[in-house]
Amino acid sequence: MEEKASTAIAGISHDRDSIINLDHGDPTMFEPFWKEVGDSATVVIPGWQKMSYFSDPRNLCWFLEPEFANEAQRLHQIAGNAVTDDRHIIVGVGSTQLIHAALFALASTEARQPVNVISAAPYYSMYSGIADFMKSGMFHWAGDAATFNGDDNFIELVCSPNNPDGEIRHAVRGNEAGKRVHDMAYCWPQYTPMRHPADHDIMLFTVSKATGHAGTRIGWALVKDAEVARKMAKFIEMNTIGVSKDSQVRAAKILKVIADGYELPDLEAGIKFFHFGRWLLANRWQRLRQAIKVSGRFSLPQFPSEFCEFFKEHAETYPGFAWLRCEDQTIEDLEVFFKTLNILTRNGRQFGVGPEYVRVSMLDRDANFDVFIKRISSLE
Repeated sequence: MEEKASTAIAGISHDRDSIINLDHGDPTMFEPFWKEVGDSATVVIPGWQKMSYFSDPRNLCWFLEPEFANEAQRLHQIAGNAVTDDRHIIVGVGSTQLIHAALFALASTEARQPVNVISAAPYYSMYSGIADFMKSGMFHWAGDAATFNGDDNFIELVCSPNNPDGEIRHAVRGNEAGKRVHDMAYCWPQYTPMRHPADHDIMLFTVSKATGHAGTRIGWALVKDAEVARKMAKFIEMNTIGVSKDSQVRAAKILKVIADGYELPDLEAGIKFFHFGRWLLANRWQRLRQAIKVSGRFSLPQFPSEFCEFFKEHAETYPGFAWLRCEDQTIEDLEVFFKTLNILTRNGRQFGVGPEYVRVSMLDRDANFDVFIKRISSLE
């Protein structure tokens, strides 16, 4: 298979020996913005502060820092991506812990059989591992929601915009009696037009993709039902005894900088984060589509231009990942092909489809993305 892939390559000379890792969605492309912001995003925590386990013992989520909750709600109102009224906010160690917490909260501890966890293919490659890693008796991975033919004992994970292909998703099993968790990590103005505020029972967000601060490890859920929210908080309590206050304070400051850039008119115009992100992604997608067109070997999803309530104009979708399909019949496995170019991608099999697909991160630093485009453009 690798020999076939090698015969399809010609004329590659750009940094041939360097390995470009575009397998992970590490959002380092936002670094220039935060360097420009400078000290306004800096947080200093005195050694005597934030020592207690508790943030607000009266809150259902007792480890939630009030300033983080306030800034998250504020940013949602600015972006217009989610309803926050009459919601419980649950903070977690990234959205991964929150998915675990949601599955725990929605599964029955008294059921004889574990609840089926499903998602429509291509689905986020981590979903199957999250559902099965602990080998829980409460839930297990049951695969593609479109082909699932079990009973109403299921939890459907709905990722919208979808990772890996960027499509706006709705529940495949929306008319059935199962339960749903909406993963909305990429539902921000830099990635997709804001049509209307989403209003689902459980909506998950993460600082990682909202602002680029993946290392802060903070995510949050907007939850309608108090009992579900209480169970999610209990899972996190038993799993990590809450969530780092230091990370929440830093995340709150980061969200505040973004919100201030849009709400405080005395700040400089160059501090508008969503505008920066959209400009950078638009440029990258234009370059990638041109390179794909030149190579003639691959194809990409097409997205319609839609009116964006945030930018108040028609806007295109610029996902955080490129979902490439190989159109060259001599290449059997696209991930293997890209490895011969020293480009690491993620195989379509991990998303529930075939090896003719790969997911490529659009979120890496400029230098790595530039090399990627050069190598694609050099294919003959």
